[in-house]
Amino acid sequence: MFRLVLLTAPTSLPHEPRLLTELLTLGLPRLHLRKPNWPAAQLEALIRALPPQFHERLVLHAYPHLVRHYRLGGLHLTASQRAAATRRPALLPGQTLSTSFHSLAEVTGHRRRYDYVFLSPIFDSISKEGYASGFDLAAVAAFLHKLGARPGYQPPVLALGGVDSQNIALVQQAGFAGAAVLGAVWGSTEPAAAFQQLARQVYASAASQSFHTGS
Repeated sequence: MFRLVLLTAPTSLPHEPRLLTELLTLGLPRLHLRKPNWPAAQLEALIRALPPQFHERLVLHAYPHLVRHYRLGGLHLTASQRAAATRRPALLPGQTLSTSFHSLAEVTGHRRRYDYVFLSPIFDSISKEGYASGFDLAAVAAFLHKLGARPGYQPPVLALGGVDSQNIALVQQAGFAGAAVLGAVWGSTEPAAAFQQLARQVYASAASQSFHTGS
């Protein structure tokens, strides 16, 4: 099943707990709380402001102790955190570990096992001006096909960077296991509506592919 992941805006937003709760209520399956400059106490306050029934859908980009304490969905390692980690972070059963890569070689060359990984930027970034894609989508599709045929461990690869309702079908067709979005939602004046449009597009594309393959 194609995974749809949302990353939070890196800075505070007005009424952010309400916005995030609305998105989770609408069915957002995975929310990455990415706040690079926030101390643990500020991030913990945001977690506590969200309904506990949604905690299992939350992934943090720092502070493993909060992941364990609040029994969140998982932990995401940045490139610097990944390089500094000498062993797999201690997590509870069922909690996921993910990370971000920026080249195909990194995806095949890493040693630690992850439940899923981000590959970016697949398209020119919406939220980061000047952060342009260095990938050829056809080459990525061939790589993902080869990766899927590899025996043993195969990390699900999610597309990140510039993904929106206009190109998410291309992400699905290329063979990605999912997509992580940021600017397509937070750059909209109506984030909930933008998320719903993405979700509808994912469903429509999946249904179309299923019809054409006869599955």
